Amino acid sequence: MDRPPILRTLGATFLLLLFGPVACTDAEGRGGLGSADGRTAAGVESPSSLLAATPGEALDQAGQDLRQSRETAVVRAAERVSPSVVTVNVIRTRQVRVRDPFDDFFGGFFGPPRGRTQAQRVPSLGSGFIVDADGTILTNDHVVRGAERILVTLPDGRDAEAELVGADEATDVAVLRIDLPDLPVAPLGVTHDLMIGEWVVAFGNPFGNLISNPEPTATVGVVSALGRHVVPAEEDRGFYLGMIQTDAAINPGNSGGPLVNALGEVVGMNASIFSRGGGSEGVGFAIPIERVLRITDDLLEYGQVRRAWVGLDVEPEEADAFGRTRGVRISRISEGSPAYQANLEVGDRLTMANDRRLASPLDLEALLLDLRAGDEIALHVEGAAAPHRIRAQEFPSLPAERVTVLQDLEVVTLTPAARDERGVGSEAGALVTGISSELQRILGLREGDVIIAINRQRIGSAEELADLVSRIPSGSRVQFIFERNRGFSSTTFVLGR
Repeated sequence: MDRPPILRTLGATFLLLLFGPVACTDAEGRGGLGSADGRTAAGVESPSSLLAATPGEALDQAGQDLRQSRETAVVRAAERVSPSVVTVNVIRTRQVRVRDPFDDFFGGFFGPPRGRTQAQRVPSLGSGFIVDADGTILTNDHVVRGAERILVTLPDGRDAEAELVGADEATDVAVLRIDLPDLPVAPLGVTHDLMIGEWVVAFGNPFGNLISNPEPTATVGVVSALGRHVVPAEEDRGFYLGMIQTDAAINPGNSGGPLVNALGEVVGMNASIFSRGGGSEGVGFAIPIERVLRITDDLLEYGQVRRAWVGLDVEPEEADAFGRTRGVRISRISEGSPAYQANLEVGDRLTMANDRRLASPLDLEALLLDLRAGDEIALHVEGAAAPHRIRAQEFPSLPAERVTVLQDLEVVTLTPAARDERGVGSEAGALVTGISSELQRILGLREGDVIIAINRQRIGSAEELADLVSRIPSGSRVQFIFERNRGFSSTTFVLGR
């Protein structure tokens, strides 16, 4: 039986009294239940002013208020950015081990399974975002490394073959280009004013072709921390420095997608996750957008990244009883370098660089990643009245400065016994057991150091170190990350043969 009009009106009024205050916020987000003129701070009529409205008008107003309450900053950010988020489909060839039927038949009776390897074309995918109308797309280096073919899919369903313009393994940034008209462009923001706890949205394509439509996935979280250094476990591969940490869900396939603030501006590029099971566990990391754009500018203009160089290496202070290190000291200075000309000395304890506290050597390395040649860096030395000001130069690459590593470096695979004996914290790596005096002078490595990564890629053994070095072209810039004093340091050189 239909209710009388007065009951319908009272019912609608009750709903407005119940839900109305939820949507009552002013333009700056402050709550307010109403004002003297019978309207809320947001300019929406209060429930009391709707008592005189007809039942249909009251219900229409309730629907509008409810819709306004649903259109949050996250919704608006998604509407602004998602059209520019793309899926990056990759095909690469990998050597896959195939079992020998002989082994299956005899069950290994004649010794260990022999097997064999064969080349297989393997598809994979990641994400990216469009940054200009000419078709420039940014993604992770690890998404496209070794790709034989790259196909980009837009949210509107269009596909385009992509050209790899350039990539940088050290920062995990790659630049692609496609040729399509009417491309949506992602708005870009900054990270210097990011606040811990503010909302961010991660975009990407974690499921790829398993989902029927090509629109990106949005996951919401907060900025959990800033300036994080990601030192991977043995089963993980990549090192990252100075990262944005977020609890927005980042899964495999999100790599290369944008991290966006509540204004709908890209503040980072999703890069990695900490995970035991392969999925998101609330600890994800994004590369700051300023670093991404600096690398992009260099790749577009010069075809390579122009590294800043100051000519010094640092090492962590001695570890305490808990294995922690606090502070850094200069371990090596290159003759004639900017650091040498600034009258710094080996053994000086550095406390700050460009007003950033230096708690570990990776803090300085992260700062150098974001510098350009010509930029000034102010280094504060403990006990000095004023900072030492150094103007960074482009990383040198003269033939005379190139070094051959394996001929002058003796390493063995780190074992559990060696870990315990030497108090090493790393689970895997290559332990330096011998080094020539000349190479020690050039690189700053010494016996007892454990090399754990080359060019951001984790290594697990001495054999893996030798294999990776053998595949690096002569004249390339090489970075070793190594453990010393239970802390991590790095050294960079140009490889010769």
